[in-house]
Amino acid sequence: MADTEAVRRRIESDAYCDTLGIDLVSLEPGAASTRLEVTEDLTNFHGTPHGGAIYSLADAAFAAASNSYGETAVALETNVSYLEAVEVGTVLTATAEETHGGKRTAEYEVVVTDEDDDRIATFRGRVYKP
Repeated sequence: MADTEAVRRRIESDAYCDTLGIDLVSLEPGAASTRLEVTEDLTNFHGTPHGGAIYSLADAAFAAASNSYGETAVALETNVSYLEAVEVGTVLTATAEETHGGKRTAEYEVVVTDEDDDRIATFRGRVYKP
């Protein structure tokens, strides 16, 4: 059994997430959620959140959930569907859940929502567990 606190500390040490302002909100076996406030620094030339920022938020939840068991899991493939744009100041939450777990691969769905629980994006990813 994995040391839950050690796994959490390892995930929270992610320098890229720290740079963007992505916080780990919850972590349990096969599930995780992350949060990000949209700032001016994260917008594109339209003044809306850059797709890369939303992708990174979802990917961080995916990575946390898939590594939550304390064993290494690395991404094999991912895709994202952007559904709505939000304004600067909006706090987004990405919630990842394992939808299929196998011996060597697993699949996750991540839903990104705003404060009103409106779906902003849907992300799916598959990992390999070496």
